[in-house]
Amino acid sequence: MRHGVVDIVRGVLARDVSAVEVVEGVLGGVRVGDGEVRAFVEVWGEEAVRRAREVDEGVRRGERPALAGVPIGVKASEGLGSAQSRRLVAAGCVPVGATAVPGGGTPWQTWGSTPRGPTRNPRLAGRSPGGSSAGSAAAVAAELVPLATGSDGAGSVRIPAAWCGVLGLKPTNGTLPARDRAGLNVGGPLVRHAEDAAAWLAAVTGLPAGPKEPERAPRVAWSATLGFADTDPEVARVAESALNALVGRGLLCLRGDLEVRLRDPAEVWEALRAGREAARAVNDAALSRLFAEADLLATPTTPNPPHGPRGPGPRFSTALTWAFNLSGHPAVSVPAGVTPAGEPVGLHLVARHGEEHLLLWAARAAEALGRGRRGRRDRVGDGPGARWGDAGQQA
Repeated sequence: MRHGVVDIVRGVLARDVSAVEVVEGVLGGVRVGDGEVRAFVEVWGEEAVRRAREVDEGVRRGERPALAGVPIGVKASEGLGSAQSRRLVAAGCVPVGATAVPGGGTPWQTWGSTPRGPTRNPRLAGRSPGGSSAGSAAAVAAELVPLATGSDGAGSVRIPAAWCGVLGLKPTNGTLPARDRAGLNVGGPLVRHAEDAAAWLAAVTGLPAGPKEPERAPRVAWSATLGFADTDPEVARVAESALNALVGRGLLCLRGDLEVRLRDPAEVWEALRAGREAARAVNDAALSRLFAEADLLATPTTPNPPHGPRGPGPRFSTALTWAFNLSGHPAVSVPAGVTPAGEPVGLHLVARHGEEHLLLWAARAAEALGRGRRGRRDRVGDGPGARWGDAGQQA
């Protein structure tokens, strides 16, 4: 599905295309493409077409839902009953199926489990797509859907986003009701474009859509390790290069004088998830001091590249992400490039509580720089065959 969320909404509301046509095209693409990727554990074809027909009927009556006709994958462990799913459906989204999550006993919780075998990484054969939102990231990366839901309790949106080369947003804790008793797990989107994450944010929060333009170049601090992680030098190099591209264009101002040294939150995180008392504010003072001097913190999303069947080794793939599930700060993973071995790497950006729009502005800037290197992204009507009805064939 080459068209993004914003493109689809624009087309459906203008009645240039019907939601039914969009959804039928996506279902056709899933039938063709998911046999290889195994992103979905269930496909809800008849129900999806019925919901799409309801969206079209509402548009004909003059309704203008914020996400009219957008087909979405739904993380299987969230289902349609989660607050995230309910708000997206209320905004006009059309769920087309349940995306894979790790099964019981799945090693490292990074391989989606389906009856047809494990979910594959569309960007790098034989490597993990990341977890636990494995199927959602794979479905978006394979262009089967423009948006899929995830949930992030330690990095479960951001890690698969990094390893599948897409964008994953963990909003400020409390933006959506927590998915766990410890209050660490928050829902978030997996998409290909920053503007689509902004549309998701507006739909689930009711706040205005669109990344907010800063008045000056935001100040950013860089750390490859946060003071404790064992980060692969090649992974760090790729992520730092992506950050330096933004700094070099004057879009961000690097604060090289700021030292970032947090405590490893592993013990506290594990205690809270087990229901034991622990000092949740393990890094709050250090982060408060940091964000008094910087607007953003940048790291690699993971210390290691996507691993193969033998696992990640002794490193925790969550080492650079789970501190912010404890502190509640919003964070986003954006594609940074690949290592010399072709392994996708994410650039991880963290902001103050409630400043998702700054994150998405930076993500949009990074996307534009990357698009400039790869060539302009097709939009609606760009190039031969870019018709809405061709969506299934384009997947």
